[in-house]
Amino acid sequence: MVIESYIPTVFHQLGLDIEELEELEEDAGLGNGGLGRLAACFLDSMATLGLAAYGYGIRYEYGIFAQKIRNGEQTEEPDDWLRFGNPWEKARPEYMLPVNFYGHVENTPQGKKWVNTQVVFAMPYDSPVPGYGNNVVNTLRLWSAKSPVEFNLKFFNDGDYIQAVLDRNIAENISRVLYPNDNFFEGKELRLKQEYFMCAATLQDIIRRFKSSKFGCRDPVRTSFDTFPEKVAIQLNDTHPSLAIPELMRILVDVEGLPWEKAWDITVKTCAYTNHTVLPEALERWPTSMLHSILPRHLQIIYDINHLHLQEVQKKFPDDWERVKRMSLIEEEGEKRVNMAHLCIVGSHAVNGVARIHSDILKSDIFRDFYELSPEKFQNKTNGITPRRWLLLCNPSLADLIAEKIGEDWIVHLEQLQQLKQFAKDANFQRAVQKVKQENKLKLAQLLWKEYGVKVNPASMFDIQVKRIHEYKRQLLNCLHIIVLYNRIKRNPAANFTPRTVMIGGKAAPGYHMAKKVIKLICSVANVVNNDPIVGDKLKVIFLENYRVTLAEKIMPAADLSQQISTAGTEASGTGNMKFMLNGALTIGTLDGANVEMAEEMGQENIFIFGMTVDQVETLKHHGYNAYDYYNSHPDIKQCVDQIQNGFFSPSNQDEFRDVVDVLLKYDRFFLLADFDAYIKCQDRVSEVYQLLHMKYHTLSYINVPYAERLQDQSKWVEMAINNIASSGKFSSDRTIAEYAREIWGAEPTWEKLPAPHEPREEEPAVK
Repeated sequence: MVIESYIPTVFHQLGLDIEELEELEEDAGLGNGGLGRLAACFLDSMATLGLAAYGYGIRYEYGIFAQKIRNGEQTEEPDDWLRFGNPWEKARPEYMLPVNFYGHVENTPQGKKWVNTQVVFAMPYDSPVPGYGNNVVNTLRLWSAKSPVEFNLKFFNDGDYIQAVLDRNIAENISRVLYPNDNFFEGKELRLKQEYFMCAATLQDIIRRFKSSKFGCRDPVRTSFDTFPEKVAIQLNDTHPSLAIPELMRILVDVEGLPWEKAWDITVKTCAYTNHTVLPEALERWPTSMLHSILPRHLQIIYDINHLHLQEVQKKFPDDWERVKRMSLIEEEGEKRVNMAHLCIVGSHAVNGVARIHSDILKSDIFRDFYELSPEKFQNKTNGITPRRWLLLCNPSLADLIAEKIGEDWIVHLEQLQQLKQFAKDANFQRAVQKVKQENKLKLAQLLWKEYGVKVNPASMFDIQVKRIHEYKRQLLNCLHIIVLYNRIKRNPAANFTPRTVMIGGKAAPGYHMAKKVIKLICSVANVVNNDPIVGDKLKVIFLENYRVTLAEKIMPAADLSQQISTAGTEASGTGNMKFMLNGALTIGTLDGANVEMAEEMGQENIFIFGMTVDQVETLKHHGYNAYDYYNSHPDIKQCVDQIQNGFFSPSNQDEFRDVVDVLLKYDRFFLLADFDAYIKCQDRVSEVYQLLHMKYHTLSYINVPYAERLQDQSKWVEMAINNIASSGKFSSDRTIAEYAREIWGAEPTWEKLPAPHEPREEEPAVK
């Protein structure tokens, strides 16, 4: 740890700047939204908690696309993140494994055999995952597809050597590119191959490691799998690795020769399933015809699992044939498909959502039948974030300020931030926190000027919404609020107005028309607002291009307001909300996902909650939602919608956003206009509270208010920010992983007191 303090000096002597070098490194192209980022936090926490864990995934040659905004529209460019290599990884060809596709199943005296398959090899690449200050290093193992050495002999016999070589690419396409959909299922054959490729390689690797351990070697003739569930825990991160269940059954029954009942018991005790979404379009359902072609043995196993499962359902609920039909793994209506979420539930010993409200929805709605069949399976594990990256690394000034007050144990025991609550009203601490925030805002303002050519007022409220662009996340509602603010300024330019810089960032799936239209609308509104001299620096709007982790590390520390405005009951958890909270941004949000628990931790007085609850949304659905009722009764809504529809923000093409208006008024599943009035009023409350802060730190216009009242009001925003930081302890991924370990995996994390950063251990010599 001492060596760290010498790194800048060494780099300086070489004429290098470590921060410039950090900027050159590409973001790893391994995920496309919160799911991949959550996995990275979990890996950090597992290593820090001393859990012996592997992360498994695919080593995509091209990650999620690089987003470019051209003429206000999203375009996609390949994310060639490996073009200069990856210095952190090590290829492990000695552990390369075969993965089979296609072929057919034969009955033999020894049982079912999957034969005449096409083979692709899985080459592992290992990246180290160091724990914080504990000398533990775990492994992230990513699989890359490699063609077998033998070329297609048919082409050789035909003399077409070149085609034989070129056809190797077909196999290697499996790990070529990441599918960029987030919360949307795309049933492409290549995607199914990717999912099975990862599962098959990973399970072979796990079983190889188990067999080589003392636990698998008790019988010299045959491996004993009796202790397998005690020593191995497989957590399915959504349904993407759901094929691990039939694959483990195939290995245990067909390869290892275990009887079905014993293999099934081992599989269920080993596997656990985390659900990450309730949106029906996101749930994976693979056509049986595709499975029959690509994975014929697995389809047989799924049918057998389903047969035994439905027998259990009939025993528990005799004569309830509708329930039996609903709970089947096979959906018969239309194209015959396998419901992968049902497979995961049946094949796992634990099922969890990722926030309390989400887990409750799983039990009461989405998976209600399964909950009533096996209530003991269902749990909640509220998501978390790693404080090492999302405070210590990305906001060092705030981390130092906290450490001065309460020491450094919070880095691995985030609940200790509660000690900051005693300083929430302390004027000196408030000034120090606000100074850090202002410095971070100045840095971001410089970046915005450099990247976008937009000069923003650093004293304005930095109002930020960054996440994947999706209708349920309601970036369009945010855009409507921007238009309301713009119209207010235009109506009365001399009125008292809280300056805002609104930033929206995120990628839309390339085929998601509505999401791309929302980006175009935001950019079009920004073009009008930012170039209106009457508006000046009272309001600026910026669409943040190519939102990614390295950009998030600059945004989170500088944010004043975090927008978490999804329709209640649609966002499983969210983790961006936690990152903003930890960095002292206040949240405006609905009672959805982890917002509910955040409000409980910090108190309703420290968060801006608005809008319908889950129950109210359900009531509205039941009675019928008519957007025109809101459009006709609310002048601000009508003005905004009419401006969008009539081409005010798109003068060169008046019909540009007609389809956006159509969705808003006729087909809106996420009830934007029903929450509009509550949202605007809540945003006005936000402006009032921030304006007092703005006056305190940036103007003298508050001088006529009595001193005591002025002091109390002016400190309100910073007091709320400190209470947000102090209430973040629950949302550490260390807490989340400790719960997974104890309540699902049967493992005990180690909570050792770690040495303070930048101090040598006694046994370490000083570095000269």
